[in-house]
Amino acid sequence: MVLVLVLVALIVLAVLALGHWYVWRRLVRDTTRGPGLARRAGTAVFVAGPLLMIAALVAERSGAPFWLQRTLAWPGFLWMALALYLLLAVAAGEAIRPVLRRTLDRRPGGQGAEPPGTPTPTPEPHLTRRLVVSRVVGGAAAAAAVGTVGYGTYGVLRGPRVKRITVPLAKLPRAAHGFRIAVVSDIHLGPVLGRSFAQRVVDTVNATQPDLIAVVGDLVDGSVKDLGPAAAPLAQLSARHGAYFVTGNHEYFSGAEQWVAEVRTLGLDPLENARTELPYFDLAGVNDLQGESEGQGPDFQKALGDRDPARACVLLAHQPAQIHEAVRHGVDLQLSGHTHGGQLWPGNLIAAAANPTVAGLDRYGDTQLYVSRGAGAWGPPTRVGAPSDVTVIELAATRA
Repeated sequence: MVLVLVLVALIVLAVLALGHWYVWRRLVRDTTRGPGLARRAGTAVFVAGPLLMIAALVAERSGAPFWLQRTLAWPGFLWMALALYLLLAVAAGEAIRPVLRRTLDRRPGGQGAEPPGTPTPTPEPHLTRRLVVSRVVGGAAAAAAVGTVGYGTYGVLRGPRVKRITVPLAKLPRAAHGFRIAVVSDIHLGPVLGRSFAQRVVDTVNATQPDLIAVVGDLVDGSVKDLGPAAAPLAQLSARHGAYFVTGNHEYFSGAEQWVAEVRTLGLDPLENARTELPYFDLAGVNDLQGESEGQGPDFQKALGDRDPARACVLLAHQPAQIHEAVRHGVDLQLSGHTHGGQLWPGNLIAAAANPTVAGLDRYGDTQLYVSRGAGAWGPPTRVGAPSDVTVIELAATRA
């Protein structure tokens, strides 16, 4: 097993190195006329960027001093997003290069402008067609990547937007028609997103005036010691039927037991493989699949085994993959997160390969599944093609 992990790590590092070399070659080497200040500066950026990215990941996962995590997180994680879109933009630029070269050839004075047999003068080094093409394509690629990451980062930092959806439930009594559940997932408080971000999420949720609040995992990336002050605004969450919490996989990376205890002090009710009977339906929650590594995995039988099947049941479960157990236990609606909607396009394609539903409402037999894209972001505080949200689900009774 150790050998396999080492091999995987080496393959990942090799791919990272190759990708960075390719982008450096196109954006730095091909756009400069030789060794000089510009090439040295560009090379320094392409060496420092991946080193900071790896250091930020290692610092977060190893529990390094929080000041160090915060110092490394912004440049390291932003480089992660920037490197992705530089690679995609530079690769797309390969299709433009031949077109641009032919266009330059057709211009007066270009290589294609002289009659056949006319000797072509050797251009000055600073006017070579290759250098012009490389600078135009490289500049456009860099601008596109920086603009994409900049806008995607702004979208996260401004806070999630409210998404509203109506979900009919056959077993829901008429008295509960219009019952509103605010679904919040994947806030990911950590070295980048802190207390001010938590406050924006809380204000957004409270402004919807929900009947119930469901926090469906991945609240934090770090210990209570480091992030307790950042999570403090959660104590302001307000709903007529309370706020509930289930663990996500990142809680188990951060110390799930300490965070379950902490959210309880903040006024949230943790549902650890447990169920509560609300006036109109059952609300249940199961632990995340990652908890199995600590003997605290999901236990659907404990949460749902003895309930009245005539009552509607809403289940909080962090990962969409838990839907199959929910179907077997007669759940009417499962609320999940985890996928971030892919977070960084084309990450949605990877998320789709690993999850039955990436985002939105879906149906599996008699069970409906709603997957939120999440309120925050993991790693880069950036989203592209998967805007963050707080979803207000309005339950609708279908029987007269």
